[in-house]
Amino acid sequence: MDDDIVRKDIRRLLKTFGVKADEAVLGHLLRNPRIKELKLRLTLEDLTDYQGQAPDQPLRLVIEDSVKK
Repeated sequence: MDDDIVRKDIRRLLKTFGVKADEAVLGHLLRNPRIKELKLRLTLEDLTDYQGQAPDQPLRLVIEDSVKK
């Protein structure tokens, strides 16, 4: 496994998600001006088809927090 390639792919994915999430959240807040606090859940979930041999500990990360205006 080439760690540099793996890290580059991870960073590209997270950067794309960050930019799109930022745009989505800001747009939602603009469309809903009465909201004073937006409660969010971000989930990272592995969608790989392991063909019946899934790992013992699946990749899943959940972060919950809020955005206040």
